Amino acid sequence: MSTNIIGISAHYHDSACCLIQDGVLKAAVQEERFTRKKNDPDLPKKAFMYCLKEGGIGMADIDCIAYYEDSRKKLSRQLWSGIQGLTSQQIMDIQPLRVEESIRKDLGFNGLIKVYEHHQSHAASSFFYSDFKESAILTVDGVGEWATTSYGTGKDAALEIFEEVEFPNSIGLLYSTLTSFLGFSVNSGEYKVMGLAPYGRPVFADKIWQMIRLTEKGQYELDMQYYNFLKGARMYSDLLAQLLGIPPRRKDTDILAVHKDIAKSLQVVLEEILISKAQYLHDVTGSENLCMAGGVALNCVANGKILKHTSFKNMFVQPAAGDAGCSLGAAALAYADITGKRIAKTENHVYLGPSYSNDSIRKVLQSTSLVFSDFESREDELLQHIAQKIADGKVIGWFHGRMEFGPRSLGARSILADPRGAQMRDRINAMVKKREAFRPFAPAILSEETSKHFDLDHDSPFMLETCDVISHLDLPAITHVDRSARVQTVHKETNPRFYKLLQAFQKITGCPILLNTSFNIKDEPIICSPEEAVVCFVTTDIDCLVVEDFFIDAEGNDLSLLEMINQNLVRAVEFELNPDVYTFI
Repeated sequence: MSTNIIGISAHYHDSACCLIQDGVLKAAVQEERFTRKKNDPDLPKKAFMYCLKEGGIGMADIDCIAYYEDSRKKLSRQLWSGIQGLTSQQIMDIQPLRVEESIRKDLGFNGLIKVYEHHQSHAASSFFYSDFKESAILTVDGVGEWATTSYGTGKDAALEIFEEVEFPNSIGLLYSTLTSFLGFSVNSGEYKVMGLAPYGRPVFADKIWQMIRLTEKGQYELDMQYYNFLKGARMYSDLLAQLLGIPPRRKDTDILAVHKDIAKSLQVVLEEILISKAQYLHDVTGSENLCMAGGVALNCVANGKILKHTSFKNMFVQPAAGDAGCSLGAAALAYADITGKRIAKTENHVYLGPSYSNDSIRKVLQSTSLVFSDFESREDELLQHIAQKIADGKVIGWFHGRMEFGPRSLGARSILADPRGAQMRDRINAMVKKREAFRPFAPAILSEETSKHFDLDHDSPFMLETCDVISHLDLPAITHVDRSARVQTVHKETNPRFYKLLQAFQKITGCPILLNTSFNIKDEPIICSPEEAVVCFVTTDIDCLVVEDFFIDAEGNDLSLLEMINQNLVRAVEFELNPDVYTFI
């Protein structure tokens, strides 16, 4: 009989579900990909059903459901914070018994439920899925129950957290506070600040250092006079505007030089804090290995600086470092508790979501008036055709295999283009992604070609580290203003079709690199299904769509009328968490 462990993160933001079967991670997916509600916090019912289907199991086969945080401890922090003005629904949401009741009632599960603390789940999501037999572990986020930063160690099937920084002191909330001050949405706009930073100068660093003070060991303290998040209405106080000498930027207004300077200053301060505290962790543990998780670990610029400027020699960052990844950690902890064993070594990829057969895709396309070409059993011909289109300057919507788990598109649900095109970045930002012009794009490169084009001497399969561009090729579409890039190294073992496409493009152009960005538009989740791929294709400026073995060209198709799309292919109602304050509820 197999051992089946379900991991769940929910009721906060970015809910997700995973399945560990006989110690092997079989499936993982965020609920937002099914509901189309970005950062959907609800119990991941659809993701749960997908995991059961992918594992070929029923409810009676589940040995345990592992939940990612302790609701009772979280409630104590919420009550301490004295959050005011709660609605009746929010009051219900923070009841500590709600989690178990919802799993029992909404999922229909009557078996064993194990609960782990938020930062335990984060730490486990990194260490147990790394290749390290032992490692130091650093978790940094906004807040869990009480912990905001934690320091730990992992060895074999054991994990220990030996020190924590507690709320309201939080590096993540420092970053989110200035994210909000700069006019971006909290919980989702922090990566925009990271992308904006290279355009500025660190002239506000001294002022930002007044907002936080480093103390002994792994500790630090926020100067709470500059923050207002305890009241639950907004992140910053009026004193922050006085400190910085400018009013808060309103959303969707012009981004000025001073805003770029604040972003740069914040990034510099964040990097200095993380380097200092990571070095402390190394000094205490003596480990050469570092595992990182938590939302702050998605700051790929800081990750590269930590590895470069501390005594750690090796680093693993959980690809789904935010709360979605906690489902993986909780499940791995439960597996260790039940079996006494560590989960099996994972394959070095995150293709853990749904896939779709050619037959099902053909039916979708036939339900529209789209003219398409069928390349089934002709993969080489298809890839050659796509590579030539990209070389000719076309933007490609690419849909292949199982969907990625986590926030990055890594060659399963991607938009692809030629990185050498001088106008390509502006075109995709404006006409396809419909997002801010300053936002950079990432390169995907054949793994064996990496060191010829980027200052990177190790694999980076998950786009979680930036490095300098050193290529002899001119690559304006993927080179940021500071000459950096967030690289994805592509391996034939983990994504053979994407690897072959890069080879085909290299054969035509001499360039082993493609621009790779997520297959979605601004403020929407990454696409999951063929239907969503078609909708995104016809409502953007994407030139060609590839869905498994089917090729659709905008030329020769009238994309002006959405009536061509079957009524089943409609978008869900837009949904967004409160953009002005971190999700404490």
